[in-house]
Amino acid sequence: MGHSNNVTEFVLLGLTQDPGGQKALFVIFLLIYIVTMGGNLLIVVTVLASPSLGSPMYFFLICLSFIDAVYSTVVSPKLIIDLLYGQKTISFSACMGQLFLEHLFGGAEVFLLVAMAYDRFVAICKPLHYITIMNRQVCILLLVVSWAGGFLHSVVHILFVYNLPFCGPNVIDHFACDMYPLLQLACTDTYILGLTVVANGGAICVVIFICLLISYGVILSSLKTHSLEGRRKALSTCGSHITVVVLFFVPCIFMYVRPVSNFPIDKFLTVAYTVITPMLNPLIYTLRNSEMTNAMKKLWYKKLAINRMRLCHSY
Repeated sequence: MGHSNNVTEFVLLGLTQDPGGQKALFVIFLLIYIVTMGGNLLIVVTVLASPSLGSPMYFFLICLSFIDAVYSTVVSPKLIIDLLYGQKTISFSACMGQLFLEHLFGGAEVFLLVAMAYDRFVAICKPLHYITIMNRQVCILLLVVSWAGGFLHSVVHILFVYNLPFCGPNVIDHFACDMYPLLQLACTDTYILGLTVVANGGAICVVIFICLLISYGVILSSLKTHSLEGRRKALSTCGSHITVVVLFFVPCIFMYVRPVSNFPIDKFLTVAYTVITPMLNPLIYTLRNSEMTNAMKKLWYKKLAINRMRLCHSY
């Protein structure tokens, strides 16, 4: 083991200590998790099974849904199970694993949202060259870059925390392992380390958030030249993208653009982007998108028709 410590596990205090509150939250989070997994997997299946949804926008949407499904799985099941038990613990290695995966998928999602903004920019501002600019190679390259970005971001975090000395206090006032609660438990001055977290997490969030807002601003201002119908469609797509971006980045920025400190509200902000956002993404992207909803209807009708035929044949 590289780290010099005698802490083999951490105790998580969770969202609340109140038994009644825990039961209520157990039901709520279990439902949210089921909806999250169902919604995101439905998007993946629909896009893969619908030839009409072959554009790069849907390629990125599948990737986003996949990331959301896995991202919420890093945090939610443990959170849900812990709500049933009095004593919530997590081993040192599981804690490091959770921290790594959380930042890997969170980071990948951040970069993927940039790729999606670029895709919309090309589609709306250069519609005639869209297919040539956003070809398969470009889409795959953007995806690889997103994952590489998330991986780098995550590795940096883990390298910092893994070698910190933890010599006694092991109670984390949180429901998951995250950077700031861990830095506060370390038996050493983590001020400088805290600044690197701000640089690694906070700066990425702020810079990308500003870039995304500017890019959507450019897209929306270029709509003046479009027809009413084109404008309506573009506004609806961009509206849903901007909603997702704001929901994801605002809590992130609040969490990571500040010196190491833990506020009681942190836990609930973490819930916002690890639990709520992955559930809302499929809703936001499908409800506002007529192509998507039509494709879903077609799939269901097809499935129902096949089942009906099977029933008829079996009689």
